[in-house]
Amino acid sequence: MIGPGEVPRLPRGVRVQADRVRGGWVLLAPERAVTLDAVGQAILAEVDGARSFGEICARLAAAFGAPEAQIAEDAGGFLNALRARLFLEITP
Repeated sequence: MIGPGEVPRLPRGVRVQADRVRGGWVLLAPERAVTLDAVGQAILAEVDGARSFGEICARLAAAFGAPEAQIAEDAGGFLNALRARLFLEITP
């Protein structure tokens, strides 16, 4: 799991981009792509390489009126899955 002080960031060559053909958002990496739903896009919109995971969760909890613990669990699972597929890096 990602700790509250750790900072997620997209590695070089990975970016979030609007998919004009199908609508919505995609996460693009060299020779790979992941279609994002609204939740995934909202989480990745907060990943800027400067905000800690705790700050991201607090911002999402405030924006969506959800308990921060639930946001941390859901966002952490999503980001860990991206990390396992090398779409995301975590710095301490």
